[in-house]
Amino acid sequence: MEFREYARSSDDRLDLLTGALLIARDAHPGLDFEAQRARLEELARPLCDRGLSALPPTVQARVLSDYLYVVCGFHGAKADYYEPRNSFLNEVLERRTGIPITLAVVYIEVARRVGVDARGVGFPGHFLVRLGAPPGSPAAERNEPVIVDPFHAGRLLDENALQQLLRQAKVRAPLSAEMLEPAPNRHVVARMLMNLRGIYTQRGDGPRLLLTLDRLIDLLPALSSELLERAKLYESLGAPGAALADYQRYLAQEPGGADSELARGAVARLAKKSVRN
Repeated sequence: MEFREYARSSDDRLDLLTGALLIARDAHPGLDFEAQRARLEELARPLCDRGLSALPPTVQARVLSDYLYVVCGFHGAKADYYEPRNSFLNEVLERRTGIPITLAVVYIEVARRVGVDARGVGFPGHFLVRLGAPPGSPAAERNEPVIVDPFHAGRLLDENALQQLLRQAKVRAPLSAEMLEPAPNRHVVARMLMNLRGIYTQRGDGPRLLLTLDRLIDLLPALSSELLERAKLYESLGAPGAALADYQRYLAQEPGGADSELARGAVARLAKKSVRN
């Protein structure tokens, strides 16, 4: 499957693991998806006969965290957090280290294989995992959901710990239930791409940044700021025609946007340049 085909799928058909592997394939052409799925199956196998699906979310979380972080040795990449390899799932499985969102994908995928409902949470500044039955189900009424920090050894987070994370992220808004709602897979994959966008921007890696922006815009076509960023990048890379198309598309989406004058100026400049050429 190509990324654009994946991005055009309906939300209920967007598989998290496939999205993560498609991102990894951009850095590892020829990546064997089935081999990576088999690695996850093998990783989950020792927990399959533990009957985790029948246990409360708190117990599920403790068993999963102990297994993944103590037994298997997964850990947060604190020394080289901004190393791109930490964003590629195959490398995370190989090296057993990653950033919060890729470690969350490992946690979620292992949990799913042993009958545990685990979902990503796009918490401000730090991606988390939520364990517990889907909201509105009978099981959800019996058990409070549990929030796990996949970067810090799968520790269980209480309200005080969550508020501390908000302070670290310099978020002034108070902790709310909405911050702990499960994130749609589309948004999880987009957040993985946004992490890479920041890394490639910082490194000045134009070609990889361009590909990452392509993926983001395919996944979330309404992202006007990314469209404008890609237009500027196209210009810097010497592709004025592509830049012009993106500026025009930005104006069609955001005719009164904060950067609309900048975009109009760019359109006039590039159109004039095109006529001269």
